[in-house]
Amino acid sequence: MPKSDFNNASLFLVCLVLTGFACAQTKPRSRDLGVPFDGVPGPLNAITDVKGLEVGYTTLISGDATSKVGVGPVRTGVTAVLPRGKDSNDPVFAGWFTENGNGEMTGTTWVEESGFLEGPVMITNTHSVGIVRDAVIAWRLKHHGVDKDSYSWSLPVVAETWDGYLNDINGFHVKAEDAFHALDSAHDGPVEEGNVGGGTGMICNEFKGGIGTSSRVLDAKYGGYTVGVLVQCNYGQRDQLRIAGVPVGREIAGPKVWDDDVGSIIVVVATDAPLIPTQLKRVAKRVTLGLGRDGSYSGDGSGDIFIAFSTANPGAASYSGVRPLSMLPNDQINPIFLATVQATEEAVVNAMIAAETMTGVKGHTVIALPHDRLRELLKRYNRIAH
Repeated sequence: MPKSDFNNASLFLVCLVLTGFACAQTKPRSRDLGVPFDGVPGPLNAITDVKGLEVGYTTLISGDATSKVGVGPVRTGVTAVLPRGKDSNDPVFAGWFTENGNGEMTGTTWVEESGFLEGPVMITNTHSVGIVRDAVIAWRLKHHGVDKDSYSWSLPVVAETWDGYLNDINGFHVKAEDAFHALDSAHDGPVEEGNVGGGTGMICNEFKGGIGTSSRVLDAKYGGYTVGVLVQCNYGQRDQLRIAGVPVGREIAGPKVWDDDVGSIIVVVATDAPLIPTQLKRVAKRVTLGLGRDGSYSGDGSGDIFIAFSTANPGAASYSGVRPLSMLPNDQINPIFLATVQATEEAVVNAMIAAETMTGVKGHTVIALPHDRLRELLKRYNRIAH
């Protein structure tokens, strides 16, 4: 196990013993600070509220500003999202959408063509996509073997955002074993947020960004389905940031990081609602509206790419026979759309709340969003929840 993961793993074990959940952190979240959000979250307010889904990380932090290219500073990692958990090889229906294409998510041509996501969704830094992609192929072959015809074939879905402002990105510090660890350590229960996994060196609205998650549970009259969202946020300008309608970015000054809306955001949407690929593509498009609530306008230099999948209809990708499927009628999908918007909005803010100030390449420092100032602003604008 990488040294940088030791503390996380230790805390994971303590929490597992005490609570039965893999509670990876005790940091405050948006709602703890009084940020008001619409909708009803699941028990964990995380993508893992979708039953069977697992999330894993490898977090790599080492070196300081005096390090040279190839040595550090290292501020990066890998995030793994496994729709049915690491022990399953059953594909899920999926759809994807790109709001602005200055980024990469491999494997999406086949997602579009076939309607299935076959394997995990991995997220890392821009220059580590290739090695993570190849590692997923090796991992799947090791864990699930070849098919009934002794044939092995895989087009992994691996996405990226650029962490080169803080991380020695051209040092190529992410290795195959880091992808293996993220996959092998994936778990259900609470999800770590902030400076973890692929989000370790990321920046959001010129504050420290990273990994964030949230969920929504629909009312029983709409089926009681769950929608979960996980983001790796690395986009946006400070002066555009809005939280619960408050122009937080204009109110809280800080060191300038960007001169434009550059960066990227990867968003994974999961649901247990029975949706088919065309519907899931429509769900992925609604991510844009959640980001808009936080102030994003998806600039030319941003890679804003989203994938949505459903864990319903197990066995739909069976090799033989006619498969019985279930699906929601299109005129009953609006609550799913709304839940996606709401959970996306909150997941981004959760990432920023959990993130901590970080110093990296050339002494670049990105400050975390100050919790006390955020609460002051929410009170001043009469937007605090408690």
